[in-house]
Amino acid sequence: AYCYHGQTLLASDKCGEAIRSLQESEKFFAKAEALCKEYGETKGPGTTAKPSGHLFFRKLGSLIKNSLEKCQRENGFIYFQKVPAEAPQLELKANYGLVEPIPFEFPALNAHWTPETVAAFDLTKRPKDDTAKPKPDEEVKPLKEPDIKPQKDSGCQIS
Repeated sequence: AYCYHGQTLLASDKCGEAIRSLQESEKFFAKAEALCKEYGETKGPGTTAKPSGHLFFRKLGSLIKNSLEKCQRENGFIYFQKVPAEAPQLELKANYGLVEPIPFEFPALNAHWTPETVAAFDLTKRPKDDTAKPKPDEEVKPLKEPDIKPQKDSGCQIS
């Protein structure tokens, strides 16, 4: 998130904040890379997954590095902005591309559902049904299959 936020800041000519955001991104990427390598070396059933070798992870590392170099180069030639000590805050609430969720409300109860009606659904008071006994499994007799031998003159022709 810091990487893409840094690219957005660079596009809006805030190069100093973009550099700081990309430095923060680089720090988190290094931490994630160490955790991914540790995960890939653990023994167990999930060892076939290697997150550090995933295409997105590999591309993100080079994207962070290239974007940071570009920001530092442009800040040295064009912008001359000071790099802040703290990373810029990320906007966690998206304000575009998403629809506002509609809060769910339970529908009103029908007048027929009274406490007496609900109490009538007591499953412990149901009648015993003796006809629902499981039937014993019948023994399946093996069938003798006929011997089928391939014949050359079956009447079929492939043309």
